[in-house]
Amino acid sequence: MRISDTSDSLLPEARELLSLAIAAGAEEAEVYGMASLSYAIDLRRAQVELASQSLHRGLGLRAVVSGAVGFSSTSDMSLLSSVARSAVQSARARGSDPAWRGFPRPERLTQPEDIFDPRLAEAGAEECLELAEGMVAGCSDVAGAEPVSGGLACASGSGFIINSWGLEMEEAGTLMQASMEAIARGADVATGSEFSISRRLEPSLEEVGRSAAEMARSSLGGGKAESGTFDVLLRPQAVAELLESTLIPALLADNVQKGRSVLASRRGDMIASERLVIVDDGLLAGGIDSSAFDGEGVPSQKTVLVDGGILQGYLYDSYAAGKDSVRSTGNAMRSGYTAVPRVGARNFIVSSSESCNLLEETRGYAVSGLIGAHTANAISGDFSVEARNAFAISPGEQGRPIRSLMLAGNIFDLLKEIEVGRDVRSVGSIVTPTVKLRMKVVGS
Repeated sequence: MRISDTSDSLLPEARELLSLAIAAGAEEAEVYGMASLSYAIDLRRAQVELASQSLHRGLGLRAVVSGAVGFSSTSDMSLLSSVARSAVQSARARGSDPAWRGFPRPERLTQPEDIFDPRLAEAGAEECLELAEGMVAGCSDVAGAEPVSGGLACASGSGFIINSWGLEMEEAGTLMQASMEAIARGADVATGSEFSISRRLEPSLEEVGRSAAEMARSSLGGGKAESGTFDVLLRPQAVAELLESTLIPALLADNVQKGRSVLASRRGDMIASERLVIVDDGLLAGGIDSSAFDGEGVPSQKTVLVDGGILQGYLYDSYAAGKDSVRSTGNAMRSGYTAVPRVGARNFIVSSSESCNLLEETRGYAVSGLIGAHTANAISGDFSVEARNAFAISPGEQGRPIRSLMLAGNIFDLLKEIEVGRDVRSVGSIVTPTVKLRMKVVGS
């Protein structure tokens, strides 16, 4: 079986489920469906530990009764009647929600570019295995290093949404993810990692393995770090890990409305350096979270969040938008057909009106990744994390590796003096260059 063989669309069954929900007493209803096939390869050292194939196919129903929303889902198309009854009963058991404004109406869509690759959709187990073996080979080619673990996943599928207001839309997409962790041994031991994520079939993954091995080897012989307040260059992966757990949650409208964001009532305020620009773009060409519509069928768009350091607004789904009497920004996100949509960032892009070569003018430390970013306080923005693959730096030069380094600070304080580099990279759905922040460093 090849990735493109995900069987026929479930649209006929979805239309039937929608009709059954209305017949069961729903005043309005929505059906979300998806079908996807993926190949996954898990690597242990230089060997394939596990190769698997997964097919996910099902429908999720939201039914509304008196302003209350019920939900039910299934992967068994013989259970549509019971799914409809379950969703309606769930809605009736809930209290009416005065903030409910209804499901989206049909609107014109813009199709993003480069989110579906026919070559990836046609890839089979053999192609995926060859790519994984190439990643291992790239790692093994670096003297003094060897692979520890890694993985590769290739997926293709389609998703659609229909509702009782006549909205009906469907879209296909592809995704390829790969990662490798390597170890190097000398007078001590060090590790390094690298990844790749794309909507298209990459011709080779040898560079992923090679980069992981070179990072491990360059981290050998780590010394101690001086404690104090220093300029720190966070490489793109470290930036993404930090923002995902601090700044992004503060920009989600539902968190703002619940009082779980320090950015509540700050629209129009200067919250960062006047050079900082942040946008969320659901239509980014080749973007990991790009699509013509969001998880409710609202057209995707580009939303400016911070411009010149000034907070321009927040990210909304339809429900949160109704509460604030504004339009949805197309940021309803689905984790699958078994879950209801939630507010989330699409392609979160960090940039600057004045980017520069940060290494040429920085004395302090450079950090490739973080450990423990998920422990940050998403409400206050406070964090304390361990650096991964850190190096001492002086203007124009990356120096000795650092064995152990802790970083601490508050993201909202640090953004006021942030400087942005030129080396833009996509880390999942976060697109960012290296940034410079002045923060507390604790060495050991």
